[in-house]
Amino acid sequence: MANDAEPLLADAPQQATALLGWYVRQQRRLPWRNAPSPYAVLVSELMLQQTRVETVIDYFNRWLARWPTVADLALATQADVLAMWTGLGYYNRARNLHAAAQAVMAQHGGAMPADEASLRALPGLGPYTVGAVRSIAFGLPAALVDGNVARVLSRWTAFAGDPNQPKGRAHIWRLAEAWLREPLPRAQPSAWNQALMELGATVCTPRSPDCPSCPVLAHCKARAQGLELGIPPVRQKAAPQLVRAAYAVIVADPVLGAGVADSAPVVLLGRRPDDVRWAGLWEPPGVEGLDCLDVLHARLRAEGLEPSAPLGPIVHILTHRRYEVLVVPVHCSRDALPQLAAFGYPELRLQTVPDALGKESGLSRLAQKLLELVV
Repeated sequence: MANDAEPLLADAPQQATALLGWYVRQQRRLPWRNAPSPYAVLVSELMLQQTRVETVIDYFNRWLARWPTVADLALATQADVLAMWTGLGYYNRARNLHAAAQAVMAQHGGAMPADEASLRALPGLGPYTVGAVRSIAFGLPAALVDGNVARVLSRWTAFAGDPNQPKGRAHIWRLAEAWLREPLPRAQPSAWNQALMELGATVCTPRSPDCPSCPVLAHCKARAQGLELGIPPVRQKAAPQLVRAAYAVIVADPVLGAGVADSAPVVLLGRRPDDVRWAGLWEPPGVEGLDCLDVLHARLRAEGLEPSAPLGPIVHILTHRRYEVLVVPVHCSRDALPQLAAFGYPELRLQTVPDALGKESGLSRLAQKLLELVV
């Protein structure tokens, strides 16, 4: 056995049997585990990256109901794809999923490929996602490592290195690959990989591992040495960059005596350009920067609009940025709606507030927070 596989030891068959048996009994019933097609696995894995399982379930079900096959998704517009992703965050995942579906149609005749090279060539598919599709959908002995798997394998072997650093990451990947050379995991790669992830997500958690409930407690070196809380080492996160911004929620009053379509107040929204953060999503007109409120006021008054006193600030935290946002309410009549040329939006639209706050509106979560504060 290779050096990187040395920690598996002679009791690997018992350890594998214990984990797989536990997974059969205790696995969560999740919709993407029901007869997983390669396309469904791809959708679920991209949705699950950096998102809680409980959040993804509804999105996954609605997505598959709207686009049940890769061919259906390939024919969708990017605007519809982003709208369906509303509130899920990390919108590049949606763009990559859409682009991958189009590539599968153009390059593979609509059939998801199973070989590693072809999958890696699809937009947005890294080593983890490729391993998930190959093992879960195609039953191939392909390794995968996400945060849960890295934590489980690190604790099993009392590996003190950092799996988020290149050297530690390479070690954990080699260990994951070594497990799939063992007879039982190799025979059940889908169950094995999902069992590792399930154990990390529900039992072998980062801060409060439920070691007494662990099916492989007897095989865990970190637990035996009292090191489970320090393995893997806690990541030191850099302080997020502060971004100050101001947005105007422009509410146009109903048209008196009009039909139903014009009888409700609407908000004016702009679609963000394709080369910026939240590309293609919709939002109230806004400005970023230290002087954002002054600039916003000047632009609104240049359009003939009078801003109200700002509300907030709203705090909105992304992985690397902390937004502190002031919200400026503006009311006007329909015939006084501005063109907002100074804001640089490629497209404007009017939308009722309930629709703008809906699950398929195409607004970022921050944009929806702004509306919720005003209306």
